[in-house]
Amino acid sequence: MTSKRRPYETYPKEFKLEAIRMMETSDRPASEIAAELGIRRNLLYKWKEQPQNLGSQDLTPFVRC
Repeated sequence: MTSKRRPYETYPKEFKLEAIRMMETSDRPASEIAAELGIRRNLLYKWKEQPQNLGSQDLTPFVRC
């Protein structure tokens, strides 16, 4: 007998952006921050690698010359 898979949890953009900010500005390890937020550590790195998908322009400043 197979058990039903738990549905993926979705997080709001604001939560993701705050998690990335915590990771970038804190001296604590990512695993500790993830545990505090109740998420997996790899999610933090995934969100950090793809800030354009979060719609954040303040994390990746763009300067025109």
